[in-house]
Amino acid sequence: MILRPALLPALGVFAVAARHQNFAHAAEELHLTASAVSHHVRKLEVVLGTVLFQRHARGVRLTAEGRQLADAAAAALSDLNAVAGNLYPQADIVPLRVTTIRSLSYCWLVPRLARFTAQHPQVRIELQTSTELVRFDEAGPELGIRYGLGQWPGLRAHHLMDDALCPVASPALAGVAALREPAQIAALPLISDMSPQGWRDWFRAAGVRGLELPSVHSFSDSTDAMRAAVYGIGAVLARKHIAQPYLQRYELVRLPGPALKARYAYYVVHAEHRPLSPTAVAFMDWLKREALDERTPIPALPDELLGRPALSGAR
Repeated sequence: MILRPALLPALGVFAVAARHQNFAHAAEELHLTASAVSHHVRKLEVVLGTVLFQRHARGVRLTAEGRQLADAAAAALSDLNAVAGNLYPQADIVPLRVTTIRSLSYCWLVPRLARFTAQHPQVRIELQTSTELVRFDEAGPELGIRYGLGQWPGLRAHHLMDDALCPVASPALAGVAALREPAQIAALPLISDMSPQGWRDWFRAAGVRGLELPSVHSFSDSTDAMRAAVYGIGAVLARKHIAQPYLQRYELVRLPGPALKARYAYYVVHAEHRPLSPTAVAFMDWLKREALDERTPIPALPDELLGRPALSGAR
């Protein structure tokens, strides 16, 4: 059957009565009388042709049919509340749209975001990850963090931090423990993330000449390349800021050789024609302070979980 719109008030009263399972308490919340609540419920029962509450001397209790309707009504009201909240957001909540590349988001930005949200609890971050330069219009992000030379048409760029490239691998990768010289790294399986500077540039900076590089495993995304190295597929030439959390957890180790200064750096960017909001300025200032600290934050755990063994049999 199709419920008529005229039954919506009765459904709303029923949802409250079902939550309390007490007509008097529902009446108090709705500023009605208990008899009025009972009348709405009876109206629904007549229309639906089923009993929604069992009445007894000490109160009421949902029937199986009443529980089904109560669950559906509660879900519908929750959805309506969520939509209403988006239509009329709280006055003190401030959205901030930010775009960046996935590797920096995963390894550098997200682990630090709790520091910003703790200082600015009214801000709601909308973080987008993309390898493309998105449009910085009214419907787009207000700030971006990009990796490049610092020049993008229509954007103003603020230098955030330089980067360096260094070889890393899983400590469990065969042959890693015996490495002593940069040239020996060429004997390992190698991974490339298709960055502008690659293994040939690094070996040249390490003073290794005349080396014939083997074919490499290639990943289009730096995050996937790092994870491949963690799982022992090979050694990867990693950006310092991307590798840091893996090094701290000892999932990866530095291999012999120098750190090669990257041609590219990280920049905070925004549209030239669009003045920044105070929230965006605060976020950019915070990013610059965070760039001074190379250590990646470690997730905080409750005391009762510290030292707790991992679940056995996890898949």
